[in-house]
Amino acid sequence: MSLALRQRLFDELDRLILIDPHTHINPYAPAAATLADVLGYHYYTELAHSAGMPKARIEEPGLDPKEKVRRLVEYLAPLDNTIQYSWLVEMAQELFGFADDRVTVANWESLYDAAAARMRSPGWAREVLKKSGLEAVFLTNDFDDPLAGFDTKLYIPCLRTDDLVFHLAKPEVRGRLEKASGVSLGSAADVRTAIGRLFEHFVKHGARACAISLPPDFAPARVSPAAAVAAYEALVRDGTGAAAERRDAANFVFWTLAEFCADFRLPFDLMIGVNRAVYAGGVYQGQDLYDSRVSLIQYRELLNAFPQVVFPISVLASVTNQELASYAWIFPNVVTHGHWWYSNTPTFIEHDAAARLEAVPRTKQIGYYSDMYKLEFALPKFRMYKRILAKILAERFCIDRGWSEERAIDLGRQVLRGNVERVFFAKE
Repeated sequence: MSLALRQRLFDELDRLILIDPHTHINPYAPAAATLADVLGYHYYTELAHSAGMPKARIEEPGLDPKEKVRRLVEYLAPLDNTIQYSWLVEMAQELFGFADDRVTVANWESLYDAAAARMRSPGWAREVLKKSGLEAVFLTNDFDDPLAGFDTKLYIPCLRTDDLVFHLAKPEVRGRLEKASGVSLGSAADVRTAIGRLFEHFVKHGARACAISLPPDFAPARVSPAAAVAAYEALVRDGTGAAAERRDAANFVFWTLAEFCADFRLPFDLMIGVNRAVYAGGVYQGQDLYDSRVSLIQYRELLNAFPQVVFPISVLASVTNQELASYAWIFPNVVTHGHWWYSNTPTFIEHDAAARLEAVPRTKQIGYYSDMYKLEFALPKFRMYKRILAKILAERFCIDRGWSEERAIDLGRQVLRGNVERVFFAKE
């Protein structure tokens, strides 16, 4: 009964047309060109490296795409237990007509050629979006992105602000900000003006959110005008050597971002808890890890100061999920947002999603985002989440609590689609 019920719920959820609220898609090249763009995704390169593949064989300069895939396939066998391997197989079957259930040294080349042929077909990106049930995806745009040359209704801009907050001490970052804003950065007041110009530009071009990833030791706090002036002057004078001043400058910029989010009615996506470059010998994008010492208590001043700003919050580790659920339980402006990175495996998703569904108002949960770099990953990633969501709804709501199937499906629709509209498109 449970399996049949789960399948019926999944089938209904899989019919939904969704908006992906967080990706790293390049709107000028949204889909993969070869299978190397798929297997070159950091999940596969870091897992292959972890399983023994030398970094130099993965990142050899000028490596032909087909040769890169051949090398990575040699290390896929130890990965066939992982969910990432399942994504690869499902993607290959659904998008490229792959008939096997494993990618091996014996069949990879025919898969490579079949994928390349599909990827060269006119309108491939649109076809992938249609098969994946997506009508639009959010981007992750550098603050100086001109936002020109692509359909901003399909590829929705999002202002990413990590460089502004954490790297303003670098002259090249300040130069980019001056060029993007048209403001000469002689003072902290000029920085505020420049950031305001960025918000005007992004909102004019259809941006629906501001976003940032945050280290575990960051604790945003309001900085006095005098401290902001002193911090910016020291930052310009001493560069990256001004440790205390850089902290004050980061807080000043971060707080300014929150103020403009309030002014422009943009949600502020917080992705909390990443330590960069923990594994110095790791492959590209395979060096960062979470830190369990992070706590959302570090954000209490921010959350209290900006009740009018919606904060969709992602946490890097499942161990922080109960705290996130509790904050969303109490704070009206906190929304649980997806299952980020190291929490994006079925065991953690099921535990974390069930906890949220049992504890947080249904209007305050954004079920999933893909975090993808190429469109082909949307189908297997979202299907993974929908299967887990169907299982939770079947077992914990229909069976345990006596809900009807339609009532459970309605909750699933809201978590998958309705709340994305409510949070990011409310001002329409």
